[in-house]
Amino acid sequence: MSEIEFKRPELEDKELITSYLEKDPQRSCEGTFVNIYLWSRQYHDKYAIIENTLVFQNEPESGIYSYPAGEPGDVKKAIDFLIEKEKKAGRTLKLVNIYENRAARLEEWYPEAFAVEYDRDYADYVYDREKLATLAGKKLHGKRNHINKFLALHGDNWSYESISEDNVEECFQMALRWRTENGCEEDEEKNAEMCVSLNALRLYQELGAVGGLLRVDGEIVAFSIGEPATEKDTFIVHIEKAFAEVEGAYPMINQQFIQHECEGYSYINREDDTGAEGLRKAKLSYRPVFLVEKGIAVYQK
Repeated sequence: MSEIEFKRPELEDKELITSYLEKDPQRSCEGTFVNIYLWSRQYHDKYAIIENTLVFQNEPESGIYSYPAGEPGDVKKAIDFLIEKEKKAGRTLKLVNIYENRAARLEEWYPEAFAVEYDRDYADYVYDREKLATLAGKKLHGKRNHINKFLALHGDNWSYESISEDNVEECFQMALRWRTENGCEEDEEKNAEMCVSLNALRLYQELGAVGGLLRVDGEIVAFSIGEPATEKDTFIVHIEKAFAEVEGAYPMINQQFIQHECEGYSYINREDDTGAEGLRKAKLSYRPVFLVEKGIAVYQK
């Protein structure tokens, strides 16, 4: 095989990239086009087709690649190729986006050759869709209280809308205000996340994303954006923004978005907590049914 050329994902690559991702369906937020496209602008991820599989690389000559996406036989060939490629270069092969089923495959194909380590900070939280939509049960009583407070404060002066070409510019302006109010310019991580949010709105139609917004007194106070996972029973919420001063706006957009945009799904993936203590507490408070653990596999032979 000649030298591999990696390229940045572009909008016109959506069909190609998605066709490979769907050969190995997952519930992880990493395996969807919208997420890949938006974050590749921040992290400079590039892709190549190797042995009829889709492979991503972040840093050239790092020895780090994504686990190949494709049919199992082709995936094995691609990993064989990467093992030899990195051996010749005197580097250790590392594969990222290792989920439980992928770790099992590696062990079957290469017994005791890969050591897999998981990072709890990057595990995705997955919830029962029905429970998020209804907030039924004693354990979610506190969430219902927030919703009831919002309803008591705003009466009939609130509304929910799906994001469309008619209101996406208003969402963009709301996001710009959110960025200013939350000090994103002084925080590199927050700024990167906000750039992703703004790009998701700017390219909303082209990406084929799914979104919803919340209005109070006619003004947008919250919005949410996501897309289906390649595992068809799961929907992934990538972005959720609300004005903190509007009490109950976060739980309200969470519930309304699930009720209106996520019918027909069994699970909702609300992504990871990056190890942030407050975010972890908030995500656990919604009672996930399981986590999608993500690991890195290091070749040891």
